[in-house]
Amino acid sequence: MNDRKRLLLEWLDAVLPVPPARIAPASSDASFRRYFRVWYDGRTRIVMDAPPDKEDCRPFVAIAQAMRGLGLNVPEVLTGDLDRGLLLLTDLGNRQYLAELDARSVHGLYGDALDTLARLQAGGDPGSPLLPPYDSALLHREMDLFRDWFLGRLLGLDLREDEQQVLDHAFALLADNALEQPRVWVHRDYHSRNLMVTDPDNPGVLDFQDAVVGAVTYDLVSLLRDCYIAWPRGQVEFWALAHRDRLRALGMSGLDDAGQFLRWFDLMGVQRHLKAIGIFARLNLRDGKPGYLRDIPRTLNYVLAVADRYPDLAGLRVLLLERGVDRWEATP
Repeated sequence: MNDRKRLLLEWLDAVLPVPPARIAPASSDASFRRYFRVWYDGRTRIVMDAPPDKEDCRPFVAIAQAMRGLGLNVPEVLTGDLDRGLLLLTDLGNRQYLAELDARSVHGLYGDALDTLARLQAGGDPGSPLLPPYDSALLHREMDLFRDWFLGRLLGLDLREDEQQVLDHAFALLADNALEQPRVWVHRDYHSRNLMVTDPDNPGVLDFQDAVVGAVTYDLVSLLRDCYIAWPRGQVEFWALAHRDRLRALGMSGLDDAGQFLRWFDLMGVQRHLKAIGIFARLNLRDGKPGYLRDIPRTLNYVLAVADRYPDLAGLRVLLLERGVDRWEATP
């Protein structure tokens, strides 16, 4: 038994009214956090283990409280030891959206998820000091993950100066696109692996501790152009524009032009998907988590499909095609 597991068990003995009858891993995570489901006294709870030298669980506590105040179904923090990185949370169950989405369920599940997203976007105060800004520096750091971890380290490409300039131009365009949009609270990982099917109050929302104030289309594209499941373009655009209508009805300004909204949405997706591809490569190379590699082709396909429709991104598409990036496949 390692030191963190021993610490966790000792802490549970101190905070639970009775000893736990069982404890088991609850979910995997793309960070250093670990989650365990604990059974005791006829109920279950979730324990979050966030080593304080790797993760700070204070943002989780503060943002959970704020999002619950907006009516979102996020875990309630029952008790915790912030200095040691341990939290006891309510359990939102194990029915992940990704496992339950299909052609028959998607409209109801996404309808609930979009209603919840609208509540977050319309209710969160973009001027609040609680959340940091999704600024140009952060947007560029995220896209550089694609350059460094995917193209450079995973694929071993040594880009020429003119190819680096193509990336620089695309990254600047994508950052500017994000920064010109109306500002809202952004969950930042609003997708099928972080949404739980719950009854009542569907969906349960997880993994929100990296929330920021940023572009109105960011969470929307995270959900509708999910790295883990894909839907037809026409259906995605229908959902996106219906969400725009919903936000306008709730009083949000700056959303009058449907064409502009779809451009914001498309280009925001490219920024997010470049970041995600870089993160998937880093998870494999740095953290020994190769499972995410199989999601790269789907995510890269989003990038190429959008770049094919926007002349400003033609250079990025040509670069990726000439370098054979579109033919890359994860090896078993």
